[in-house]
Amino acid sequence: MFTAFRWLLRIVVLVVALVVAGLSLAYYFASRSLPDYNEDFALAGLDGTVEIVRDTADVPHVFATTDRDTFFALGFAHAQDRLWQMTLMRRTVQGRLSELFGERTLAVDTLMRRLDLYGIATQSVAAQDEQTLSALKAYADGVNAWIGVVNAEAKGRGAPEFFLFSNEIAYWQPADSIAILKLMALQVSSHLEREILTARLSLLSEDWVRDLLPEVPGQGTAALPPFASLFPTVPRSYAALDIPPADPLSPFRRGAFAGASNAWAAAAARSAAGAPLLANDPHLPFSAPTVWYLAHLELGSRGVIGGTIPGIPAILTGRNDVLGWGITSSYLDDQDIHIEELNPGDPERYRTAEGWKPFVTKKAIITIKDAAPVTVTLRWTDNGPVLPASHYDLGSVTPQGYVASLSWSALDPADRSIGAAIRIMRATNVAEAIEAGSDYVAPSQNLTLAGPDGVGIVLIGRMPKRDPAHQTQGRMPSPAWIAENRWQGFFPYSENPRFVNPEGGIVGNTNNKIVDRPFPQNVSHYWGDSQRVQRWMRLMQEREVHSRESFMAAQLDTTSPAARSLLPLVAANLWFTGDAAPEGTPERMRQRALDLLANWDGEMNEHLPEPLIYAAWMRALQFRLIRDELGPLADEFNHLEPLFIERVFRDVDGAGRWCDVLRSAPVETCDEIARQALDDALVELSARFGSSVESWRWGEAHQATHDHSVLGKLPILKWFVNIRQSTSGGDNTLLRGRTAGTEPEPYLNVHGAGYRGVYDFADPDSSVFILSTGQSGHPLSRHYDDLSELWRRGEYIPMSLDPELARAAATGITRLTPEP
Repeated sequence: MFTAFRWLLRIVVLVVALVVAGLSLAYYFASRSLPDYNEDFALAGLDGTVEIVRDTADVPHVFATTDRDTFFALGFAHAQDRLWQMTLMRRTVQGRLSELFGERTLAVDTLMRRLDLYGIATQSVAAQDEQTLSALKAYADGVNAWIGVVNAEAKGRGAPEFFLFSNEIAYWQPADSIAILKLMALQVSSHLEREILTARLSLLSEDWVRDLLPEVPGQGTAALPPFASLFPTVPRSYAALDIPPADPLSPFRRGAFAGASNAWAAAAARSAAGAPLLANDPHLPFSAPTVWYLAHLELGSRGVIGGTIPGIPAILTGRNDVLGWGITSSYLDDQDIHIEELNPGDPERYRTAEGWKPFVTKKAIITIKDAAPVTVTLRWTDNGPVLPASHYDLGSVTPQGYVASLSWSALDPADRSIGAAIRIMRATNVAEAIEAGSDYVAPSQNLTLAGPDGVGIVLIGRMPKRDPAHQTQGRMPSPAWIAENRWQGFFPYSENPRFVNPEGGIVGNTNNKIVDRPFPQNVSHYWGDSQRVQRWMRLMQEREVHSRESFMAAQLDTTSPAARSLLPLVAANLWFTGDAAPEGTPERMRQRALDLLANWDGEMNEHLPEPLIYAAWMRALQFRLIRDELGPLADEFNHLEPLFIERVFRDVDGAGRWCDVLRSAPVETCDEIARQALDDALVELSARFGSSVESWRWGEAHQATHDHSVLGKLPILKWFVNIRQSTSGGDNTLLRGRTAGTEPEPYLNVHGAGYRGVYDFADPDSSVFILSTGQSGHPLSRHYDDLSELWRRGEYIPMSLDPELARAAATGITRLTPEP
């Protein structure tokens, strides 16, 4: 017995020792890719000595004697901290994810090959001006210099992820940077999905389109023909195709997670210190690390500081010494779906206004890890690439014998957007920045500006010109062979909406409707916000003058205008009603919940129960209102549509009919549905958080999910690489925290401001910014998540262009010298 025990003990000790040794070895190899920010390098391609000064937050301050060396150093710094992220984005836009992840990403790769964004980016290189091309090449040289160091000095393959996946890293090319900007355009585009959704609803009922997808208040739009009248053979019912759930690696976001953002600026007359102010917080899907990266570049006679995206050699949101700029998604309708008729006798030809025409086709081979390669045939029409039926369930609105193609401004091979972005950060006033935006194509943005000549907003991005006789006005797929449905070119940049130095002295955008023009100059039928803008206008008008602190407070505001407007409507006949109910009964819980909501001011604070009750109630209410009519299509509406709820409870155009359950004999009232939905919500919340309503906390359900796109799903590792935090805010607050909307955790905060910046030109070096994670993409780096807690608490770090301050707070200085 004793001998058996000794052998068992020896085995246990051996296993523990092997585990410890394995973990130690894994840590050693993974830590090899942590950069030493005090290391010096002699590199080819430099004009002179460059210093990359890292401050305590790991923000690189780049000092060089030429602009070319500055862009070289930015590429070097990006690669040091985000090499895996950069290569993964490049593989995504190239349609080469399956080489690493197998068949799981084949659908993504196939669709990316069909769009051919990388091929178009490669063609776009020749269209760039000399200054832009110099910046792109220098940046690529800097990225490649770090890849060369990794290979020569065995620096852990460049990132820990490369130990689990292929460690082959192709050298960076100028086209790669252009392609990543196009990838961002893809991620913030939502009109394609919106067209399909509108067509689906139109097949069921035109009234439902008006109620569920209403026009943002303002001048109305001429009635559209029913979708079924355009394509009579499309079934008048909806049956979802067998489409796999979205992969975390997919860039194809649902419309609810398309680009959002806030930006506002105050002229000197509206500033307490007598100089312009600007605030910006772009909203994108959360990830670890965030897509944003802070940097300070010294270019020519001035410094530039702000937010970059690794892979792109430009400060996309930030300031120089005299000018600040911020970006918000404009919601310009720059996508149209065309239904192409196939020739019954020759399906390789499609119908045009001039007759039948052959597709432009080519083969693409997709290499798949652990599987045979797949060859796909890519087809293009005059309107654009042909899309698969599975894309956003496009097949449900495409008749037999037809295919769908996409027109999209980002498919322009002469796109000079990246050059425009570089010129904007060199501008010295609002007028120069507006002029610099003339070459910008996609992703379309509202560019908010503050400078010595005042403040302004201009829509940058190419606006498609549609024929006034377009059958669907771009709101639904249209017959491609009818000439009036095709794009007629683009409007000149001078017709893009712009607002410069308005009388009130303040400009801003929360993705709200910015102009009220008739079609086809209308910009869009679909806008990203109808709620946040209400709160923003109130906060701006509450003060005669603003300060850096008031702009920061507005960025961090958690009051929901949707909650303030909807609760009095929905609960108008439920407040303080009902008989006394004993403790422990559903009636008593409902009374307690209503008592809390009756005294709530709409603040979506993480420490309160009211935001959770409100969010769950509205979610259950919308589900009850639409499920019996829409069936499985109701799953597409998994976020609160405030304008729809308001239409129903105000009975606008008879929308109160949604309260009646079609399949039941009684005629239900809206009060009955509201009460039942509240009970549904309380049952759900009780099961998750216990029966004590007062102890529920919004932040417990509304955790920000900065998850690693690859390692974040792996057992054990996910606890080390994912960053989860309790957060305030919600879908309709200025401190926006877009909820997941889907089970099993519908209230998770998955989309918001990965970057915040406030720029004060009374004292430019008092400007501030912050990231939602950290600068490094290396999970073992202390800079992987060191900014996340500051971000969660609504704090910022200094945003200074002062070289002495950067050096005084330096935690590392990397010197790059020309190779002998």
